[in-house]
Formats: sequence, C-alpha cells, structure tokens
Amino acid sequence: MRHTELLAFEEKLRGRKVFVTGHTGFTGSWACAWLLDIGADVCGFSLAPETSPSLWHELRLDGRMRSILGDICDRQALEQAMSAYCPDVVLHLAAQPLVRKSYREPFDTFNTNVMGTLNVLEASRHVPGLRAVVCVTTDKVYENREWPWPYRENDPLGGKDPYSASKSAAEMVIQSYQYAFRTSDDRPLPVATARGGNIIGGGDWSEDRLIPDFVRAVTQGSSLTLRYPDATRPWQHVLALVQGYMMLAARLIDSPDTTARSWNLGPADGRALTVRAVLESLAETWSRPDLEYLDNPAKEARLLALDSTLARDDLGWHPAWDVEQTIERTAAWYREFHTGKQDATTITFGQIVEWRQLLLKRNKG
Repeated sequence: MRHTELLAFEEKLRGRKVFVTGHTGFTGSWACAWLLDIGADVCGFSLAPETSPSLWHELRLDGRMRSILGDICDRQALEQAMSAYCPDVVLHLAAQPLVRKSYREPFDTFNTNVMGTLNVLEASRHVPGLRAVVCVTTDKVYENREWPWPYRENDPLGGKDPYSASKSAAEMVIQSYQYAFRTSDDRPLPVATARGGNIIGGGDWSEDRLIPDFVRAVTQGSSLTLRYPDATRPWQHVLALVQGYMMLAARLIDSPDTTARSWNLGPADGRALTVRAVLESLAETWSRPDLEYLDNPAKEARLLALDSTLARDDLGWHPAWDVEQTIERTAAWYREFHTGKQDATTITFGQIVEWRQLLLKRNKG
C-alpha cells in the first residue's frame, strides 16, 4: 500500500531504519503500520501483546518487519538488539501506561517507565550515526493544580499517582541526557519528548480505559463502570500523536539543536471533553450500554488540558480530525471490526489513507 506522494516528514523517514520500542502495543501497532506504509525499515522491540485480541496480531505486521520480543528493563538485550540493527531513528513508546495499574504495581511502573527509558537512552547514545530519538511521555507529567488553563511546556513537572510520577521522572532523565551526553560520533544526543493527551482509536483493548471498556460493554452486553464521569481530558486520535512523533523525528534529523526539547501534542482546538461527553458521543454513534459508577476510585486528575501552540506554530503539527470526528472514526473502527464487516488491516490502513489525504489536501490548499 506504498504511496507515491508523500508528506514532507514522511519523505524524510522513507528508507530510514526506525527502531520502535513497544511496537506490539496499541500505539506502537498504528505507528509501525504508518511507517511501513511509507517505506521505512522498521524493527520493533517489545513484550508480547498483553491483550487478546491485540491490534499487533490483527494487523499481521510481523511478516513485514523485524520483531524482537524483549523487555526494555533488560538492558543487555536491548543494547544488543539496537546495536545489531543500528537505527537512524528511535521511537520509544514502551511503557506501563495505565494509572490504576500503577497503584497496584508501583515498582514495575517506575522500573519500566524510568529505568526502561534510561536503558533506551543508554543504548541510543552508542549507536553510530543515530539521527533522532523521540521519547513519548504523557500530558500527565505536569504538576496538576486542577486549574482550567492549559499547561505549557515550561510549567513545573510533578505527579501524585505512580504513573504520572514515573513519567515525570522519566522526563528528568531525558532532560539530563539532552544536556549531559553526546552520541558516539560526538554530537549532542538528538532526543525530544512528546507529551500527548488521552489517545483513542480502533484496536485498543486495554483494561481501565474508557473506549475499550465501552466496546466490551456493548459487544458483551455488560454494564460500563465509570470512575470520574466529569473529569476532563484532551482526547485525541492515535494518528494525531503518531503524526506528531514522526514530525518530531523528521525535524530532529534536520534541526536537532532547536528540536531536542519537550513538545505538547494536545487537541488542535484546545478542547478537553468530559468522560461523560465522550460517552454520549459514542452512544449516539453506536449503542448505549448500562452504566455503573465505581465507589472510591483510585485518585486521578480531574482537570487536564494542554497548550500545543509550539507544536502547531513551530513544528507545523495539525491533526486531520477534530474531537467529534475522532470519536466517530473510533466507534466506526470497532463497529466494523466486531460486526465482521471488515478486518482490522482494511479498517486501519483505510483510516491512515483518509488521514493522509486530508493532510495532503490541506498542504496543497
């Protein structure tokens, strides 16, 4: 499904060797699908998928790229894999990404998100000719003051729950490597961080996430349990974030000095919808499950929004779909998949094509 007309950032990555940690996960699978579609040479390093079904297996990407099953906490295995592949670009997606799980498993959360990131950076700085490292963190790295204003990249970092704290700590590790270390050919380590919002899209079957929980309730005829129905989040389609990661990698290749920093990647219009509002949109698009409310849920931030002015103005990052289109396309993905009308590969690559066509049309306009 190779495209003859590529966007500028795609052209920069075509033919490049891209090492993706967490490639078997939800976002990793979307990222690998897009990278392969534009002609990148992709190698993944990750644990086996944790869910069944999993997007990685449904897309059957293992036949199109190198896939290494391993743990980023295993420093030796990670260094051997990266050294053997010798990538141009590293896209670090591997993480323990679930807030409620971080309360149950705090050690594993900190170990994966902090020490795992440290291992990725250590391995990266010894790769000859490395051109870019994009480390994905989260919008939750900020010291959340529950205020209505969006957070900017220079706001203080913090984290009260183990997940947020681990990602904030990872940002500090990355910042140290940006300033303290150089590549094997004596250049500043070209590493940027991407702070994204609540990622949604087809093919996510994780626990304790609104969209997968909604899908399970609809397809299984069960109740949907809500924790914080009035909490606000910057909901975004996974393709918006993958586009941002790819644009950062391409910019690092050309302009590492001005790009090796942190970047917010929030909704284009700055809106942060409540959990209840997203649920209502999903119900209108597909079906309405019975609702239950969780007593004494684990503490999570209620108000959260990002200021992405820097990414829009300096990087030129403009997602193709707004939040309503994002919710509609997400519901359509699951509806088509679970009714058997189309397989995951057809739906996923179809949405990538639609997304790209909108970006190309916008660029020409």
